[in-house]
Order: sequence, then structure tokens, then C-alpha cells
Amino acid sequence: MTQETKTYHIGDAAITRIDELALAAFQFGTLYPGADPEALERQRGRLEAGSFDPATGTFIQSIHSWLVRTPHHTILIDTATGNDKDRPDIPPLHRLNQPFLARLAAAGVTPEDIDYVLLTHVHADHVGWNTRLVDGRWVPTFPNATYIFSRVEQAYGESLAKGAEPDTNPALGPALRKPADRVYDDSVRPVIDGGLARPITVDGGEVLEGISFIPTPGHSVDHASIRLVSRGETALFAGDVMHHPLQVYEPSLNSCFCEFPEAALRSRKFALEDAAERGAAVFTTHFAQSSAGRITRNGERFAWQFL
Repeated sequence: MTQETKTYHIGDAAITRIDELALAAFQFGTLYPGADPEALERQRGRLEAGSFDPATGTFIQSIHSWLVRTPHHTILIDTATGNDKDRPDIPPLHRLNQPFLARLAAAGVTPEDIDYVLLTHVHADHVGWNTRLVDGRWVPTFPNATYIFSRVEQAYGESLAKGAEPDTNPALGPALRKPADRVYDDSVRPVIDGGLARPITVDGGEVLEGISFIPTPGHSVDHASIRLVSRGETALFAGDVMHHPLQVYEPSLNSCFCEFPEAALRSRKFALEDAAERGAAVFTTHFAQSSAGRITRNGERFAWQFL
């Protein structure tokens, strides 16, 4: 990836993007199926060249993790796709061979240095580096870390992996799709079997000092956004509440990856309002360019500014 990596400071926390993959894979009708193309036309002038190719109509995106260093802990938020993962139904993610760990090392961190892995949700491009392939087995990549993620996501993934129909909260509305196959087996279960998992209830409570999992379900069954507060400053790691800056301007757009569309709309509205009200720095998982920015509000409309 060509985007220069920088480190952001939120209070006492230092935040650095660890790149995995740059993507120019989706046009409007693919990323937002069934949506009114006028949504793109209304906002085309607001989309920067680093996020949208006007010549081809292609969205430019990124897959990466966020490295968070506090005075007490070294934390990785989401773990991208991982190498060697069998994802034939998702060709851009199938059997990758990316220098992710070398990029982590370039930031001064080894896998053994990671104290906590925080997961917004259990999707292929957010949990992949949880594990790596060693002698034909999937083993935890970060052997000294505690992996923190939703207990509901764990139960849901376990049920699907066993071929059972999982229970879901009726308030989510109907499910449009399910997570990709194999992800739970190769990227989550080995962490649980290794005794490194700490499943939690996503209820806004602190899981570490200054760090909370905020309920934003819909993209997945129990998707969480992660809030960090330090010395009066706030960061929001938004996960997949949004996939592209276009959704800041057009919040009614659900991506083709959102599992529970009705809940996803509600969670996006909440996240936009919350980030604008708190003046939070927002760290996204799939926005290109710096992937970090701030959201401002003018009446019912929102705007995005990259940091």
C-alpha cells in the first residue's frame, strides 16, 4: 500500500495502522446492491480521489488493523484477513500471502508483544490474523494475548460451524446473509481451544481501562464498535458500521456484507450521531487514504474529514 502510515495520539494512547491489503474491487451497484444510484451522484463531488476512481466508478478501500499502545498495554484491534486462509467464495481474500507481520515488526511490535486482541466482530477480514498456519495446523498468532470479543458472536459462529440454526435477537430483524464458511473454524476456535479467548457481553461497559465495546449490531449479529477514552479525548474504532465515506453522507446505504439490514441502519445512525457529538476521532477498517477522520453534523446531515 502506498499510503504513508502515521501515528495518531488520543490522550496517552498511540494509534498506528497496520496494513494488509488495498482494494479497488467494488462499484456502487455491487457494494450497495439495490440502492438508488442517485445516492452516489449526489455525493460524487465529496469523494476524494484516494477513495473513489471517477473514471471507472470504483470505490477504493483498505483492509488493515489498528495497533494501540497505551502506557500499560499493547493492543491490536481487528486482525484483517490472514495468510493462507481458504476463502474461495471471496476471491480477493483467498489464500493471501501478505507481509502483515513484517509491517507489524516495522512498527516495533512482535506477535509476542501483543497483550490484547480486540475484535469488533467475527468476519473473515477482521479475525484472520488471529491464527497462522504452522505445520498444517492453525495456531494463535499472538500467543501472549487475551482475545476479547462478543459472547453472542462466539455462540453464533459455533452454531453455524456445527451446521445448526442459531438463535438471534428478534430486534435485529430478518437476516439477509450469514458469515463466510470456515472463518470460525480456522480463525476463532483455535484461540478458544488455546485458552486465550475472553468472550464478553457487549453492553458498553469497560473491558480494559478506558476501553469499551459499544453495541452496534446489524452488520453482524453482535457487531461492536470500540471506544477508547484517554485524558478527555475519544477515539471510536468503528469496525464495519461503514465501509466507505459515502455512507457518512448517505447513511441509508447498507453494504452487501451487512447481515441484518434493519439493525445495521440503526447502528450506523447511532455511530454517526455519537461520534459527532463526542468529537471522536474515528478509526475505520475499510476507508482508504488515512482511514482515520472526524464526523461533523449539520442538522440531519453528516460529513467526513480525513485526519
